[in-house]
Amino acid sequence: MSHEVVEKNIGLLAILVILVISVGGLVEIVPLFFLTETTAPAPGVKKYSALRLEGRDVYIREGCYNCHSQMIRPFRAETERYGHYSVAGESVYDHPFQWGSKRTGPDLARVGARYSDDWHYVHLNNPRDVVPESNMPAYPWLTDATLSGDHTGAKMKAMNIAVGATCPTCELYSEEEIANAQKAVQDKTEAQALVAYLQGLGLASKEW
Repeated sequence: MSHEVVEKNIGLLAILVILVISVGGLVEIVPLFFLTETTAPAPGVKKYSALRLEGRDVYIREGCYNCHSQMIRPFRAETERYGHYSVAGESVYDHPFQWGSKRTGPDLARVGARYSDDWHYVHLNNPRDVVPESNMPAYPWLTDATLSGDHTGAKMKAMNIAVGATCPTCELYSEEEIANAQKAVQDKTEAQALVAYLQGLGLASKEW
């Protein structure tokens, strides 16, 4: 088949382009499902507690991922600022993952234990109280909003399905954990949940 025939036939060209992209995509993506480092938890990575799971939902609801990535690239400029580059095994319990590429604010992949809980509460209430030049919006309502825990158990069941389908070696939530989920988060504030989520980010990398 000559180039001239392909170039003059838009339909045929489109079909061939789709075919090439499909084959290339399969060659790159399919092997990842059989590599342990992409489907198994990295050392020290554990499933989210009930409170951290709720905090992650607050993080997503408030759109924190729009300004903060959780993916450190393997470049010196990034690792010196944020720490060890991100690996696939860190995100096996994340559905959806929070990698991202937009950084209005700093990457949060290794923010866990970098600041105290009190620092985070002040920062969420009014970022400029601790970082004067910050352009991050304030989230004062998180301190007053409390969790009911009515749907926490259902969220755990959903995570079991998502994680179980992609990570055969991952630890799933037990029936006991699901049954006690509401009690674990009830009357906690959304700020407490979000801070708990943030304080756990990247701690596993210290074991590598």
